[in-house]
Amino acid sequence: MRIAIIGTGNIGGALTRRFTALGHEVTIANSRGPETLRNLATETGATAHTVDDVVRGADVIIVTIPQKSIPQLPAELFAHVPESTVVIDTGNYYPQQRDGRIAEIEDGMTESRWVANQLGRPVVKVFNNIYAKHLLEKGVARGTKGRIALPVAGDDDVAKAKVIHLVDELGFDGVDAGSIDESWRQQPGTPCYGADCDVEGLRKALQEASPQRAIAWRA
Repeated sequence: MRIAIIGTGNIGGALTRRFTALGHEVTIANSRGPETLRNLATETGATAHTVDDVVRGADVIIVTIPQKSIPQLPAELFAHVPESTVVIDTGNYYPQQRDGRIAEIEDGMTESRWVANQLGRPVVKVFNNIYAKHLLEKGVARGTKGRIALPVAGDDDVAKAKVIHLVDELGFDGVDAGSIDESWRQQPGTPCYGADCDVEGLRKALQEASPQRAIAWRA
Protein backbone atom coordinates (compact mmCIF):
# COMPACT_ATOMS: atom_id res chain seq x y z
CA MET A 1 0.00 0.00 0.00
CA ARG A 2 1.18 3.55 -0.73
CA ILE A 3 1.12 5.49 2.51
CA ALA A 4 1.92 9.21 2.68
CA ILE A 5 2.82 10.70 6.06
CA ILE A 6 2.69 14.47 6.61
CA GLY A 7 4.62 15.20 9.78
CA THR A 8 7.60 13.26 11.11
CA GLY A 9 7.49 13.99 14.82
CA ASN A 10 7.04 11.27 17.42
CA ILE A 11 3.92 9.64 15.95
CA GLY A 12 4.86 10.28 12.32
CA GLY A 13 8.34 8.87 12.87
CA ALA A 14 6.99 5.78 14.61
CA LEU A 15 4.48 5.13 11.82
CA THR A 16 7.19 5.61 9.19
CA ARG A 17 9.37 3.02 10.87
CA ARG A 18 6.55 0.53 11.39
CA PHE A 19 4.93 0.78 7.95
CA THR A 20 8.22 0.56 6.04
CA ALA A 21 9.17 -2.49 8.12
CA LEU A 22 5.86 -4.06 7.07
CA GLY A 23 6.73 -3.55 3.41
CA HIS A 24 4.49 -0.61 2.57
CA GLU A 25 5.64 2.09 0.15
CA VAL A 26 5.97 5.10 2.44
CA THR A 27 6.50 8.71 1.45
CA ILE A 28 7.14 11.42 4.04
CA ALA A 29 6.99 15.20 4.21
CA ASN A 30 7.28 17.98 6.74
CA SER A 31 7.13 21.77 6.84
CA ARG A 32 10.92 22.16 6.56
CA GLY A 33 11.46 20.36 3.27
CA PRO A 34 12.64 16.91 2.12
CA GLU A 35 16.31 17.68 2.68
CA THR A 36 15.66 17.68 6.44
CA LEU A 37 14.29 14.13 6.25
CA ARG A 38 17.43 12.51 4.85
CA ASN A 39 18.27 10.59 8.02
CA LEU A 40 14.78 9.13 8.49
CA ALA A 41 14.56 8.25 4.79
CA THR A 42 17.96 6.53 4.89
CA GLU A 43 17.08 4.63 8.06
CA THR A 44 13.70 3.37 6.88
CA GLY A 45 13.71 3.36 3.09
CA ALA A 46 10.89 5.90 2.97
CA THR A 47 11.00 8.53 0.23
CA ALA A 48 11.03 12.21 1.20
CA HIS A 49 8.90 14.71 -0.73
CA THR A 50 7.48 18.19 -0.39
CA VAL A 51 4.06 18.46 1.24
CA ASP A 52 2.49 19.25 -2.14
CA ASP A 53 3.99 16.16 -3.78
CA VAL A 54 3.63 13.61 -0.99
CA VAL A 55 -0.13 13.15 -1.45
CA ARG A 56 0.11 12.19 -5.12
CA GLY A 57 -0.79 8.57 -5.78
CA ALA A 58 -1.23 7.71 -2.10
CA ASP A 59 -3.80 5.15 -0.96
CA VAL A 60 -3.69 6.50 2.59
CA ILE A 61 -2.59 9.95 3.76
CA ILE A 62 -1.70 10.38 7.44
CA VAL A 63 -1.75 13.93 8.79
CA THR A 64 0.21 14.00 12.02
CA ILE A 65 1.13 17.61 12.76
CA PRO A 66 0.25 20.00 15.60
CA GLN A 67 -3.36 21.17 15.58
CA LYS A 68 -2.28 24.80 15.24
CA SER A 69 -0.38 23.93 12.04
CA ILE A 70 -3.33 22.41 10.17
CA PRO A 71 -4.45 25.75 8.63
CA GLN A 72 -0.89 26.27 7.33
CA LEU A 73 -1.12 23.29 4.96
CA PRO A 74 -1.49 24.27 1.28
CA ALA A 75 -5.08 25.29 0.56
CA GLU A 76 -5.42 23.01 -2.49
CA LEU A 77 -3.47 20.09 -1.04
CA PHE A 78 -6.31 17.59 -1.51
CA ALA A 79 -7.85 19.12 -4.64
CA HIS A 80 -6.67 16.29 -6.91
CA VAL A 81 -6.66 13.47 -4.36
CA PRO A 82 -9.33 10.84 -5.19
CA GLU A 83 -12.23 10.49 -2.79
CA SER A 84 -11.25 6.85 -2.29
CA THR A 85 -8.00 7.93 -0.62
CA VAL A 86 -8.28 7.57 3.15
CA VAL A 87 -7.12 10.57 5.18
CA ILE A 88 -6.10 9.85 8.77
CA ASP A 89 -5.90 12.48 11.50
CA THR A 90 -3.72 11.53 14.47
CA GLY A 91 -3.85 14.94 16.13
CA ASN A 92 -4.85 16.24 19.53
CA TYR A 93 -5.74 19.73 20.69
CA TYR A 94 -3.34 20.95 23.37
CA PRO A 95 -4.42 24.57 23.96
CA GLN A 96 -2.37 25.26 27.08
CA GLN A 97 0.69 23.26 26.08
CA ARG A 98 1.08 24.04 22.36
CA ASP A 99 -1.82 25.06 20.14
CA GLY A 100 -3.34 28.15 21.69
CA ARG A 101 -7.06 28.79 21.56
CA ILE A 102 -9.13 27.38 18.67
CA ALA A 103 -12.59 28.87 19.09
CA GLU A 104 -14.62 26.15 17.34
CA ILE A 105 -13.08 23.40 19.46
CA GLU A 106 -13.54 25.43 22.62
CA ASP A 107 -17.20 25.81 21.64
CA GLY A 108 -17.65 22.03 21.46
CA MET A 109 -16.61 20.89 17.98
CA THR A 110 -14.61 17.67 18.07
CA GLU A 111 -10.95 18.06 17.22
CA SER A 112 -11.12 15.89 14.11
CA ARG A 113 -14.31 17.52 12.80
CA TRP A 114 -12.39 20.79 12.93
CA VAL A 115 -9.46 19.16 11.11
CA ALA A 116 -11.78 17.75 8.44
CA ASN A 117 -13.32 21.18 7.93
CA GLN A 118 -9.89 22.75 7.56
CA LEU A 119 -8.72 20.12 5.07
CA GLY A 120 -11.99 20.01 3.16
CA ARG A 121 -11.86 16.22 3.37
CA PRO A 122 -13.40 13.58 5.65
CA VAL A 123 -10.89 12.08 8.06
CA VAL A 124 -10.55 8.99 10.21
CA LYS A 125 -9.24 9.64 13.72
CA VAL A 126 -6.75 7.08 15.09
CA PHE A 127 -3.30 6.84 16.71
CA ASN A 128 -4.03 9.88 18.88
CA ASN A 129 -4.46 8.10 22.22
CA ILE A 130 -1.30 5.98 22.28
CA TYR A 131 2.23 7.02 23.17
CA ALA A 132 4.60 7.01 20.19
CA LYS A 133 7.03 4.65 21.95
CA HIS A 134 4.22 2.17 22.55
CA LEU A 135 3.08 2.49 18.93
CA LEU A 136 6.63 1.67 17.86
CA GLU A 137 7.32 -1.15 20.30
CA LYS A 138 4.14 -2.75 21.67
CA GLY A 139 2.45 -4.21 18.62
CA VAL A 140 1.86 -7.98 18.97
CA ALA A 141 0.26 -10.78 17.00
CA ARG A 142 -3.51 -10.99 16.69
CA GLY A 143 -5.01 -13.03 19.49
CA THR A 144 -2.26 -12.24 21.99
CA LYS A 145 -3.72 -11.75 25.45
CA GLY A 146 -3.75 -8.11 26.49
CA ARG A 147 -3.20 -6.83 22.95
CA ILE A 148 -3.62 -3.04 22.96
CA ALA A 149 -6.76 -1.78 21.23
CA LEU A 150 -6.98 1.56 19.44
CA PRO A 151 -10.19 3.55 18.79
CA VAL A 152 -10.96 4.32 15.14
CA ALA A 153 -13.57 7.04 14.56
CA GLY A 154 -14.96 8.25 11.23
CA ASP A 155 -18.05 8.77 9.12
CA ASP A 156 -17.18 6.34 6.30
CA ASP A 157 -17.43 2.65 7.20
CA VAL A 158 -15.27 1.59 4.23
CA ALA A 159 -12.51 4.01 5.22
CA LYS A 160 -12.70 2.85 8.84
CA ALA A 161 -12.41 -0.79 7.75
CA LYS A 162 -9.22 0.01 5.81
CA VAL A 163 -7.77 1.79 8.82
CA ILE A 164 -8.70 -1.03 11.20
CA HIS A 165 -6.86 -3.41 8.85
CA LEU A 166 -3.75 -1.21 9.06
CA VAL A 167 -4.05 -1.05 12.84
CA ASP A 168 -4.14 -4.85 12.91
CA GLU A 169 -1.04 -5.03 10.72
CA LEU A 170 0.76 -2.82 13.22
CA GLY A 171 -0.08 -5.27 16.00
CA PHE A 172 -3.09 -3.65 17.64
CA ASP A 173 -6.84 -4.31 17.73
CA GLY A 174 -8.87 -1.60 16.00
CA VAL A 175 -12.20 -0.78 17.63
CA ASP A 176 -14.89 1.15 15.78
CA ALA A 177 -15.41 4.22 17.97
CA GLY A 178 -18.30 5.72 16.02
CA SER A 179 -18.51 8.85 13.93
CA ILE A 180 -16.14 11.81 13.88
CA ASP A 181 -18.65 13.72 15.99
CA GLU A 182 -18.28 10.97 18.61
CA SER A 183 -14.49 11.11 18.55
CA TRP A 184 -14.49 13.28 21.67
CA ARG A 185 -14.53 9.92 23.45
CA GLN A 186 -10.84 9.44 22.55
CA GLN A 187 -9.63 13.03 22.98
CA PRO A 188 -7.07 14.01 25.66
CA GLY A 189 -8.39 13.70 29.19
CA THR A 190 -10.77 10.82 28.45
CA PRO A 191 -10.40 7.38 30.08
CA CYS A 192 -8.82 5.77 27.01
CA TYR A 193 -6.20 8.47 26.48
CA GLY A 194 -2.76 6.90 27.00
CA ALA A 195 -4.35 3.93 28.77
CA ASP A 196 -3.23 1.00 26.55
CA CYS A 197 -6.56 -0.80 27.05
CA ASP A 198 -7.43 -4.14 25.50
CA VAL A 199 -10.64 -4.40 23.45
CA GLU A 200 -12.95 -4.88 26.41
CA GLY A 201 -11.24 -2.15 28.40
CA LEU A 202 -11.30 0.26 25.49
CA ARG A 203 -15.00 -0.22 24.85
CA LYS A 204 -15.67 0.41 28.54
CA ALA A 205 -13.45 3.51 28.52
CA LEU A 206 -15.20 4.93 25.45
CA GLN A 207 -18.58 4.46 27.11
CA GLU A 208 -17.40 6.13 30.32
CA ALA A 209 -16.00 9.21 28.56
CA SER A 210 -17.60 12.60 29.26
CA PRO A 211 -18.28 15.14 26.50
CA GLN A 212 -17.30 17.90 28.93
CA ARG A 213 -13.66 18.81 28.24
CA ALA A 214 -11.67 18.99 31.46
CA ILE A 215 -10.17 22.34 32.47
CA ALA A 216 -6.64 21.03 31.89
CA TRP A 217 -7.52 20.52 28.22
CA ARG A 218 -9.20 23.88 27.61
CA ALA A 219 -7.62 27.18 26.66
